Amino acid sequence: MEIRHKSNEFLIHHDEIPGFMMAMTMPFKLADSLDINRFGVGDSLKFRLEMKEEKAFAASFQLLGKGTLPESDNIWDDEYSPLEIGGIFANATFLDLDSHNVSLSDSDGKFRFISYIFTRCPMPNMCPAVIVKNRYLAETFAETGEIEFILISFDYIYDTPSMMKSIYSSHTKVYPNIKFYSSVGHLNDIFMLAGQSFVSFWGVDENDIGHSLRSVIIDPERRLMKAYDGTEWRPEAAERDIRSLLKAYH
Repeated sequence: MEIRHKSNEFLIHHDEIPGFMMAMTMPFKLADSLDINRFGVGDSLKFRLEMKEEKAFAASFQLLGKGTLPESDNIWDDEYSPLEIGGIFANATFLDLDSHNVSLSDSDGKFRFISYIFTRCPMPNMCPAVIVKNRYLAETFAETGEIEFILISFDYIYDTPSMMKSIYSSHTKVYPNIKFYSSVGHLNDIFMLAGQSFVSFWGVDENDIGHSLRSVIIDPERRLMKAYDGTEWRPEAAERDIRSLLKAYH
């Protein structure tokens, strides 16, 4: 669906990988040996997904013919426009792991580091990597009550509070400053907040999920201060940014 030369990736709408991953639209890192110019948008491909330690990459591509691209002119279009730096996020409400309503305004007065995930993402360098980076930051800033790390699932059908609690409660017990929120029953809220964060997701109703990745820092008044695209950002860099923001705020 898309060729990303700078990051050496193909954005691919792939079939289900039985026993491993549902059908999704997602970026795949390419093996260094692959000539990225061999294939074009619309190609139907067969390839091997190789998992090594905490990284995954696609290799051994074979051209099968031409595929059918989604009918939507632009899968990245959202109902809500992304904010520029300094823009103020609207107040959105989700469910915490105990099924209680929790609003973004509940944590006004603190900085917040917000990321978007879903529980069934099996790629170690995508949603799981975002969680690991948030855990690093939560541990780093465990002694200050001035920032929270919020991970919101955009899978508003499957990721119920009880489902998320069974997976993530161990994180919240160790790191009280890390929060996991469900968007079940809060469809408008997740589209609004994700759209303002310039995060796209689609295919939840069809059980064929695709999404982009972005994390944002918002200040105590919900102003956008910094954004981190994809998964290539380093938590150490985010740590430095957070320290600078905390210092400047005082």
